[in-house]
Amino acid sequence: MQRILVTGAAGFIGSHVSHRLLDQGRQVVGLDNLNDYYDPNLKLARLGRLQSREGFSFERLDLADGPGLLALFARGAFDGVIHLAAQAGVRYSLKNPSAYVQSNLVGFANILEGCRHYGIKHLVFASSSSVYGANTRVPFSVHDNVDHPMSFYAATKKANELMAHSYANLFRLPVSGLRFFTVYGPWGRPDMALFLFTRAMLAGEPIDVFNHGKMRRDFTYIDDIVEGVVRVLDRVAAPDPSWRGDAPDPSCSFAPYRLYNIGNNQPVELMEMITYLEEELGIQATKRFLELQPGDVPATYADIDALAEAVDFRPRTPLREGIRRFVAWYRDYYKVPG
Repeated sequence: MQRILVTGAAGFIGSHVSHRLLDQGRQVVGLDNLNDYYDPNLKLARLGRLQSREGFSFERLDLADGPGLLALFARGAFDGVIHLAAQAGVRYSLKNPSAYVQSNLVGFANILEGCRHYGIKHLVFASSSSVYGANTRVPFSVHDNVDHPMSFYAATKKANELMAHSYANLFRLPVSGLRFFTVYGPWGRPDMALFLFTRAMLAGEPIDVFNHGKMRRDFTYIDDIVEGVVRVLDRVAAPDPSWRGDAPDPSCSFAPYRLYNIGNNQPVELMEMITYLEEELGIQATKRFLELQPGDVPATYADIDALAEAVDFRPRTPLREGIRRFVAWYRDYYKVPG
């Protein structure tokens, strides 16, 4: 697949995935609406780096614009689609659920329609570790039931998986869903913990530590996420002949449908992450310990055996090294002396 549509191309993961595809000599059409959920200047900076590269073109378009999206598919001649655009954030979904309906539900339906009508060979879409919700058995496995989301954001991601399966069944559209676990790294999202902590600590402000620091997260470095995404793209989803309706496996199907976790498979307590960040910045954080927030889960931990079996890859970047790279980028981008 040489011509790929990447939605959310000005976003954190989307921009990195687009660079990797371009490095491989593929053509990338990037789509983004450049909304102001967080600083649009960061999105424009990511986009500017991509627009300087041969083989990249950009379409400013909202996923909820069905006619506009179908017109893009009609002229795009795409081989594959990597769908990463979404309204992100667990806590924001409590304040503005309509944004999640338009982007994550209406927008995803429009993507599915484009793929259906224009012969897309493989749709790879972003799900989330949030779908595991109230599950407590760890590590979280794609073979487990995920019917108890803890936030509306998580519910929309679970809905995406169901919507994708219906298109795989009805129209034989090959689809693969990727459940990302706490992605971090250079060019990251400003609403994520590592970014928020770094900004606050450099400004001499306290950091908010939820659940009194007892959170555990499967922090996954961006380069590892990208490697998994691109490898899955090239392994087109196919029906599983061993799937049984009397013992249904949620991770696969009689239809061309697959689900994978992409996580570091090594959960770390939030306080350990903060310690690494303090060491890298040379600053002792002032911590404000708070209760667990509505919609949050206390721990995430990915079983990645299905991913490793399918594409022979396991994330491998240690958290300490990933934080070092993030801080180096942050100091350079925001001109903070070392």
